[in-house]
Amino acid sequence: MPQASAALATPRSRPKPADEFAPLLREIKGQELLARRTGWYAAAITVNLVIFAALVAGVLLVGDSWWTVALAVPLALFSTRTAFFGHDAGHSQIASSRRINRLLGLFLGNLLLGMSSAWWNDKHNRHHANPNHLDKDPDVGEGVLVWTQAQAARRAGFNRWLTRNQAWLFFPLLLLEGIALKVSSIQMVVSSRGWERQGRARAVEGLLLVAHFVAYVTLLAMAMGPGKAVVFALVHHALFGLHLGSVFAPNHKGMEMPAPDSGQRWGHLRRQVLTSRNVRGGPVTDWLMGGLNYQIEHHLFPSMPRPHLRLAQPAVRRYCQEAGVSYAETGLVDSYRQALRHMHEVGAPLRQD
Repeated sequence: MPQASAALATPRSRPKPADEFAPLLREIKGQELLARRTGWYAAAITVNLVIFAALVAGVLLVGDSWWTVALAVPLALFSTRTAFFGHDAGHSQIASSRRINRLLGLFLGNLLLGMSSAWWNDKHNRHHANPNHLDKDPDVGEGVLVWTQAQAARRAGFNRWLTRNQAWLFFPLLLLEGIALKVSSIQMVVSSRGWERQGRARAVEGLLLVAHFVAYVTLLAMAMGPGKAVVFALVHHALFGLHLGSVFAPNHKGMEMPAPDSGQRWGHLRRQVLTSRNVRGGPVTDWLMGGLNYQIEHHLFPSMPRPHLRLAQPAVRRYCQEAGVSYAETGLVDSYRQALRHMHEVGAPLRQD
């Protein structure tokens, strides 16, 4: 597997595997980096909502013009910002109250974005528990794309062609991700499994999703004709999916993938660090990626407020060096290169047919 652009050196001694994470956790707690940043989140979410509302008002004010379609671009950008805050609520980063985080997730995810927060949290939490694990991480299960040559060998027909070319098709496919997220959310809410698990909660989720879709369609119908409305919706969702997918793609693709029969028994530190990759960058990269370019720190401390991830990085990097654990960190372009190279290698045997 492609690894970090700079693997750190092995130290003179290592703590026992069972104790590896505990000293780092104590250090991070000592720096109060797990403390809530309620004020920061209140200000950031408020600013995001004001801009979001201004864009909606802009759609109504500009009206039935092709210039209105141009507003789909910033709307996609700030839809992704909204998704970042929903992600943080799902990890209980924003408030100490589970109920408040849940309400924020419903408001930001279901109502504003038309995405089920319960569906996202279930899928994302399983990913965090066992990142890149073939049997336990839904993000590396067989779908439109596959992540191992064993998965690729089982492909047939059109799916086999997709896998042969998946590295080239990856970014074009992300243009469909915004719609796919909504489809998956609707499928979960209306499925019998969803209603049996938590009937009342699913009903709330479903009603908020309906409210989102009614409001979205009403906005476009009031502002412009059917043709422009369809183009606006397609541009908005395509760019939203591309942006969101581009943030999550570099984080794990091409990193270690624990196989079910490998006998690997990693503790929390190695399970999270060896399967994750950080993306270097300045304030612009941090903003565009929502701070999730500090993926290693986020996986080690999922409830850590997002603005603290950058502050935790020096301690985590140093600790990994002392523990002899490879700490993967690279630039943005190289992170995509590594992820795409992995996808290309997965499809290589099929291209030899």
